[in-house]
Amino acid sequence: MKTKPLTFLLSLTFLFLFSGSVYGDDLQEGKDAFVFKPAYKLFLLLAEQGDADAQLNLGFMHATGRGVPQDHKEAVKWYRLAAEQGYAKAQYNLGVMHRDGKGVPQNHREAVKLFRLSAEQGDEYAQNDLGSMYFHGRVVPQDYKEAEKLFRLAAEQGNAKAQNDLGGMYDIGAGVPQDDKEAVKLFRLAAEQGLAAAQSILDTLSKKKGIWDKVK
Repeated sequence: MKTKPLTFLLSLTFLFLFSGSVYGDDLQEGKDAFVFKPAYKLFLLLAEQGDADAQLNLGFMHATGRGVPQDHKEAVKWYRLAAEQGYAKAQYNLGVMHRDGKGVPQNHREAVKLFRLSAEQGDEYAQNDLGSMYFHGRVVPQDYKEAEKLFRLAAEQGNAKAQNDLGGMYDIGAGVPQDDKEAVKLFRLAAEQGLAAAQSILDTLSKKKGIWDKVK
C-alpha cells in the first residue's frame, strides 16, 4: 500500500477533524472552510500520486460533503483506488457504499466480499458488520458460530456495537452457551462507551430480579 509521510498541515487537519463543537452548524460550516478545503488540495496532490491515506480521506470528504460538494460517485472512485491497494479502511467504506447503494448500484454480495477482505486484515467495523450479516443470515447463510467469532474479534478491539451484539448472543444462547453473567459484562462494556442500546438492555435486565442477582 502506497503512503507518504503526512505533513504538519495534515496533522493539524486531523486535530480539528476529530474535535467536538458546541456551537452547532454555523461553527461547523466555518470549520469545514478553515480545515477541509485547504486539506483537500493537499489530499488531492497526494492521492493523484497513489497515496492510499489521501485517497481514503478524499473519499470521506466526498461521501460526507465536508469541504467539497457531496458526491457519492466521486467518493466511490477514491475509496476504490485505496481499496485496490489493500487498504482495509477503504475496503470497508467501499463495502458500505455497495451495501447502501450510494454512488454505485446496491450490491450486497460485493459488500460482503469487501467486508471480508477488510475483516481479514483486522478492521473492527468490517468484522462487526460481517458478523451481523452472518447472525441474521443476510446474503450469507446464517451461521451463529461465524457471527460469534467476528463479533468477538471486534469486541476485543473495543468496538461497542460488537460488545453489545456478542452480549446479545450470550443473553439468548445463540452460538454460545447461554450465560447471563457474560452477557451483562459485555453490555456494560458497551454501555460504558456510551452505546444507548446497551444501556437500555441493562436497564431492562435490572428489573428482572432473578437475572440481576446472578450477575452481581
